[in-house]
Amino acid sequence: MAIDLSRIGAREALKPRREPHWQRLRPGCYLGYRQSAREGAGTWIARSYDKDSRAYKLKALGDFGELATSERFTAARRAAEAFADTIEAGGFRAEKIETVADACRDYLKHKPGAIAEGVFKRHVYSDPIASVKLEKLRRHHLRDWRKRLEDAPALLSRNKKGDKRTKVRSAATINRDMVPLRAALRAMLPLGSPGTDSAWHEALKPIRNADKRRALYLDREERKRLVEAASAEAQPFVRALCLLPLRPGAVAALTVGDWDKRTETLTIGKDKTGPRKIGVPPVVAQFLAGQTKDKLPGAPMFGRADSRPWNKDTWYDPIREAAEAAGLPSGTSAYTLRHSVITDLVRGGLPVLTAAQLSGTSVVMIEKHYGHLVRDDASKALARLAI
Repeated sequence: MAIDLSRIGAREALKPRREPHWQRLRPGCYLGYRQSAREGAGTWIARSYDKDSRAYKLKALGDFGELATSERFTAARRAAEAFADTIEAGGFRAEKIETVADACRDYLKHKPGAIAEGVFKRHVYSDPIASVKLEKLRRHHLRDWRKRLEDAPALLSRNKKGDKRTKVRSAATINRDMVPLRAALRAMLPLGSPGTDSAWHEALKPIRNADKRRALYLDREERKRLVEAASAEAQPFVRALCLLPLRPGAVAALTVGDWDKRTETLTIGKDKTGPRKIGVPPVVAQFLAGQTKDKLPGAPMFGRADSRPWNKDTWYDPIREAAEAAGLPSGTSAYTLRHSVITDLVRGGLPVLTAAQLSGTSVVMIEKHYGHLVRDDASKALARLAI
């Protein structure tokens, strides 16, 4: 006779045994319940059929003891169905994954990325949360981790002596640093019922309205002054930031081999959104040709005096010093140049989709940060129609 595990009375009447009492949720997906031989809550087990191995896979779900008795079946069913979805999608992981750190390492195996790896190294692996077992992970563990993240200063730069400059971590930075951990845990854990201690995801909700528009803008004349004030070593790199709407890290990662002189095409090999190719106008092509002349294909296109590529620790001081020498606002940075170039492109009438493709970001982000410029120009244009 089929068992209805959703009924508390039916579960309590089950006899303790090693083999779980199974309830079919859908084809190939089962939820099991093993009654405790002693006092206490019974435990739940998921079973799902893996077509690739032609065998059933099992996963212990725990007892959901932190929930009210009436809520446990719903939570267990959700977890069993999520497990089945993972297997049906070919994402079953045979490795033994017990702790939060294990989940993060497994996430990187399947979705490698420098940003996630950096966050895990800085804020997870050396943190107390790393050793917390997934089955014991509760909302308060992540609340405490989030507080430590918020209190940790953000690295601004590192000078030649190794001294660090830091700043208070912004809401936008906190949101970005929570994304990889949230993704790694979501791949392993079911979402707990809202308001309960098993709702681990509630502690990692992003701060609303954290991404504000970049206010500092340099016009073309100001950018020209910045380039002229830069040191001979930094000048080519700074000029490239003024000619291309790229992230500073993407410009720093360019190599000589990324430039195709014949087609006047530049390959952006290392960027947040992945590799892409862009065509450039003659003035930019001439500049890039000069930077790649007589250099090996693997050499940095905009190398430093020692032929090593620029990075955020080495470009900060040269740009700051050039801004001071040029009489530009304090706070001028490499990202100020990217923002200013994108602003000019949008104000110049470049379609938002094209601006997004050139800069390596989404249309949503362009609309969010620069859409007001288009609306302002449209309003002024309409105003000129008045008769």
